[in-house]
Order: sequence, then structure tokens, then C-alpha cells
Amino acid sequence: MPHNRVFVVDFKDVDKHDIPLVGGKGANLGEIARSGFPVPNGFIVTSKAYYTFIKENNLATKIRHLLNTVNYNNPNSLNEVSSHIKKLIIHSPVSDELKNEIFGFYKRLGGVFKDALVAARSSATSEDLPQASFAGQQETFLNVKGEANLILKIREAWASLFNARAIFYRHENHFDHFKIGIAVVVQKMVESEKSGIMFTIDPVTNDKTKIVVEAIFGLGEFIVQGTETPDHYEVSKQNFDILAKNISVQTISLKKVGNQNKTVKLSSRTGKKQKISESEIIELARLGKKLEHHYYFPQDIEWAIEKNKIYIVQTRPITTIKTKKNGEESQKSMMQEEKHHELILKGSPASPGIKSGPAKVLASEKEIGKVSTGDILIAKQTNPDYVPAMKKAAAIVTDEGGRTSHAAIVSRELGIPAVVGTEKATKIIKNGMVITVNGTSGEIYKGGFKLDSSSQNAKKPQEFIKTKTKVYVNLAEPEFAKEAATLDVNGVGLLRAEFMMAGIGVHPKKMIKDGKRQEFIDKLAMQLEIFCSSFNPRPVVYRASDFKTNEYRNLVGGKSYEPVEPNPMLGYRGVFRYINDPEVFELELSAIKKVRDKKGYKNLWLMLPFVRTVKELVLVKKIISSNGLFRGPNFKIWMMVEIPSNVILLEKFIYAGIDGVSIGSNDLSMLILGTDRDNSEVAHEFNEQDEAVLWAIENTIKTCHKHNITSSICGQAPSSYPALVEKLVKWGVTSVSVSRDAVEHTRKIISECEKKIVL
Repeated sequence: MPHNRVFVVDFKDVDKHDIPLVGGKGANLGEIARSGFPVPNGFIVTSKAYYTFIKENNLATKIRHLLNTVNYNNPNSLNEVSSHIKKLIIHSPVSDELKNEIFGFYKRLGGVFKDALVAARSSATSEDLPQASFAGQQETFLNVKGEANLILKIREAWASLFNARAIFYRHENHFDHFKIGIAVVVQKMVESEKSGIMFTIDPVTNDKTKIVVEAIFGLGEFIVQGTETPDHYEVSKQNFDILAKNISVQTISLKKVGNQNKTVKLSSRTGKKQKISESEIIELARLGKKLEHHYYFPQDIEWAIEKNKIYIVQTRPITTIKTKKNGEESQKSMMQEEKHHELILKGSPASPGIKSGPAKVLASEKEIGKVSTGDILIAKQTNPDYVPAMKKAAAIVTDEGGRTSHAAIVSRELGIPAVVGTEKATKIIKNGMVITVNGTSGEIYKGGFKLDSSSQNAKKPQEFIKTKTKVYVNLAEPEFAKEAATLDVNGVGLLRAEFMMAGIGVHPKKMIKDGKRQEFIDKLAMQLEIFCSSFNPRPVVYRASDFKTNEYRNLVGGKSYEPVEPNPMLGYRGVFRYINDPEVFELELSAIKKVRDKKGYKNLWLMLPFVRTVKELVLVKKIISSNGLFRGPNFKIWMMVEIPSNVILLEKFIYAGIDGVSIGSNDLSMLILGTDRDNSEVAHEFNEQDEAVLWAIENTIKTCHKHNITSSICGQAPSSYPALVEKLVKWGVTSVSVSRDAVEHTRKIISECEKKIVL
């Protein structure tokens, strides 16, 4: 990561670990450019530049005030607030210092006497991550020419962080609007004669032996938007034989005319042609296989061809991989039902599954309010503005688009069936008509199907991958327990107390004062029981409460019991709080005892957070034992390793008596590097891959191995950095605990790494 130039960086100066500085898109482009893949030249205006711009223009307070007025159930309110915020950003000045730095990099692309034609692409700092799908919410500007135009488009890209759909998405997923930054990738325009998208597995069937390539004439926007249905090619990953070709008729293309992109009508003869040659298909497939090997994970790749040269313009991990056998039984039942129902339409299968429901035909995104939960959404095509309605829909059908269109990708992310490229769904299907969508075969039937409930709903045994290194899941909310328990996991490696206690809503000290001690215990125990029953006999490692004072103050009555601290992260928290005032901790211990002793779930263990000293560990263990909980074969006590003192004195902590540790990579990284990832001034310096952090993690794992106790890691790092998982396995980590969406690919990475070690 560059240190001397944080406002603007070359592609070659960044890699996949620099997401906080350059966003997901920028980090991936830097990574593949450095690795020798054919990437158009460019540079990145970093998130640091954005944060500085916001600060210099005093915009944060104004934006926060406007956001506080939003009615998230009213699209008009969202659009109005979005418009006001975007105007604030677009009309605020950019400092001369930043302008001059951008202009210097821009001149390198075109030369001293020539302005380069570039694309300005937004790159959010939470984009293209396994746990969040921000892609497509911000803007891309093509054919930008001249210094003044470039600065304007950069401001517009910054402003697009507050598009109505982006504001809504962050609100729905509880992301802080001010903790997500945006970088802008400025890249020399590829005047694409042909372009498209490639998946290194089949995105519908998850067949890993195939590479899927989709192509159209002209710029690639029409393929992503679903405006045109692309050619579809399937290639063997082993020997690069072309297994299938489906040539579509293209009627229009997007081309550069002067300094603008214009829709150009194609002749019937041209539109029927195969879009790329056999040699280009094979060359693309070879690049795709190399990219998958580089990242150790299947990739979703955007490409373009200019003057017979192939360019990679983006790559990201595929986040929609599911088990291959998913839905096979319901498909069999569907085949039986099909004999008795009328097939009314056929298109391209885009997301597997079978659903019946009333159709809602939408003319545009302005009509998304018509869609109710369980409806089948029918549209010509979709874009990010449709997402609120897509989340309610049982299935999606479009007139246009291929398996890589917006409708297809989002449907797979949501786990709902989709059929795309039907050409005439909006004409044939009428509002209110009950239909059944088979996203596996691409067929749409009249009427609703009554599938065998045992085949449609029952969980079938899955062939899980066996690894020596255990894979646990991080959880917090009880409503996700049963679903998570069906995943290929060995248990819950991190069950956060804070979400459950926040759900109770009242500060525990107030409940004690109000004589509701037992009520608190019962409510917490009831939630713990859901996790333990779902995973039994697999362990559930409950991390005791680690509310910071500012978070505790948000609970009802919290202000009466919590001090105001200048730096809560380093304040009154963790085990020190239990020792100083054990009442609340004893409520948690009582809830644990109730679940273990009265409900009989002996798979509930305890993890201690933020243990600053060995003395604290000794004292808190006395509190635990005095409340009737004792270490043994079926009750383990783990300690979080998240403070440098935990690493430095780990042997002494082990001698004091613990069964295992779990490395909290988030806090450990902050405290080793002396940086607060929640502080925009220094957030770009937060790096869980820093060599000092990696040294601490390696030392912890090897010390645990030496003393025969278990080691785990439960921070965000394993979910975000597959390469780190390889290091962890090589160092001998006992288990890795990751977010739900990262379980499957983490298990696969571990399996591959363990095979390499054996060989």
C-alpha cells in the first residue's frame, strides 16, 4: 500500500488487500494489473480523497441531517433526500491540491498535448466483498475527456454513493452511511467492438468443469443491464473444447460516436452473426482459468475486445455458489407436474428453483410499489432500482438479458428462481395471472404447482467436504440459527452476545433495579437455546457481552449507568467490567447454566472478550466457578486474542487455565497498528494483512499448538482474504470461524490447502 501519495494512486501501487483505500473494484484492478493480466492503463482517486473532500466542505453534518428526514417506506422521500445530498456534493469545490494531483496522473494517460478518453468508475470500499453486494449501486461514466469534465465526473461518482437505492440498501443492511467510502477508478477507455462477461463456473448449475462466456457487439453496458440477450458459449475448463454455443439475435448496440455513447441499430444480417470467434472464446477461457487460479476462487469477469486485443476490465468473486444437488428432488416433482400444465413461455435459465405465484408486470422501476411478497416479478429488464421489489418477489422473469444480466445475478444472490431472455413475457403474461417459474429449465407454466412438500422443503443430506481444520460460523441473530445449522460447519465459533442483549432492549442494570433479573435471564436463555438446539451436539461458543459504554448507553436506561468516555474502544469493556461490577456478567452466567443444566444442552461453551491481563483472567474465572460453571470435557472456556498483551504473554494466559483462543483480527489489527478503522482520517491504514498483524497471528497459533490448546480466528479477515486462510492452515490453526456466506468457499480453500500440505 502506498504511503506517500494517498489521494491518487497508480494501478501498480495497489493490490487486493487495499479495499479500504481504493474500494473493491480498484483493489481487484490493481491486483490483476500487477499480476500481468491485460488491463487498460489507469489510476485511482482514493477513498482518502473522498473523505477529505467531505471534511473540507463540512458536508457530513448536512448529509446526516438530510438522512434523518428519510421515510424509508416512501420511494419519493428517498429520491428527494438523495437528490439534495447529490447536489451538495456535486456543487462543492475540489481543492487545488487534489485537482493538480489528478491532472498529473491524467496527463500520463493521454500525453502532454492530448486529452485521454477515459472511463470514471465508482469503487465503494464495501464493494465486491463476499458479505455485501454493493456492486451496481454507484455510477460509471464513459467517454470522459478533458480535465474539467473529469473533475465533474469524479464529483458525480462521489455523489452516487448517495443514490436512493444505495441509501436504501445500507439502511436495510444496517451499514453506517459514513463508514463506507468511495474511490474512483479512472481508466483509459476501451472502445469495445465486442464485450461481455465470463464466469469460471456455470453460474446456474455451479458446474465447475465449465467456463461460461457471454458476448455482444459494442460496449458491455447492454449485457449487464439486460437490454440485449447475449451469445452464450460454454467451454471445457480442462481442455478448452467449446461444448455449447447459443447465438442470439442482437438488434442494437452501444457504440462511441464522437465523445458520446449512442445506441446504434444493427442490420438483421449483422445481428444474427456469432459475436466472437472460436479463437477468442478459447483465449478468454484461458484467461478466466488463470484468474480463478490466481484468486483460488471462481470469478465473475468483465472483458472487452478492441482491435482484436482482449482486455480484462473487472473481476470479482462469485458470491452465489450453492450446492450442486440443491433442488434436484423438487425438480423431479416439477417434471411430474409439468405433464398436466400448459407451457406458456421459455427463456434462458438464470437462477435455479421452482416457484408459483401471481404475476406482477412492471413497465418500469417506478412501479415497484405494486409488488407484494410472493409475487412473480415480470419486467422487460431490471436494474438496481428494482432491488427492493426483487427482495419481495418469489421469482423473476424478464424479456431480455442473459445469465449474466442484472436480473440473473441478483436473483442468484437472493436465492430465488429466474428466467431471462423470454422476449415476450411482458406481453403474454397478464397482471394477476398465476404462473409457475422453473429457473432450472427456463420454462414458465400457467397455473400453480402443488409440489410434494417432502421433496420441496425437506433438507436432504449433503456431501460435505471433510477437512482436518474445522470451519465454524459467526452468528448473532437467533432467526438465522436453523438455516446456518444446515451449512457445512462444525459449530458456532462466535456467538455475539450484544445482538441478543440489544434485542431485549433494556439496560440489564435497569432490569435488575426494576426487579426483572429473572426476566432478563429467561429472555437471554431462550435465545441461547435456539442456537444450541439447532446445532446440537456441535459446540456453540458464546462470547460474553462486550458492549462499549457508548453502545450500552443506547439501551433503555443506559445513560443512567454508563459513563461518557472519550475513547470507548479502549475504555470500560470486556472482562475488566465483569470484575469491577459482576452483576450483569452473572446474569449471563445464569442464562448459560439454565440452557446447560435445565434444558440439557451441554454444547454451550463460553468465550471471554478483551482480557487485558493475566490477573484479570484469574479473577474472572473465580466468578465463573462461584456461579457453578466449571471447565471440563463438555464445558470449554476460550479467550479472545485481540490485544497485543494477549500475544506477548500468551503462555502465561495458557498457564492460568484456558481451553482455547479465538483471534479477533479486527481489534487486534487496530491495536497493533494504532489505527481506528471507524475513523475516516486513518481508516485507510487499517490492514489485517499487515506483516505485524500476520506475525502476531502466526505466533499465537504456533504457541497454542505447542501447549496443546485449540486456536481459532473469528474476525473479518478470513471471510475477506482467502489467501490468509492458506497461511492459517499452514501455521496449524485448529478452526476458522467465518460469516455464513463465506462458509462454503472457506471450506474449499482449506481442503485445497490441506491437500497441498499432504503432497
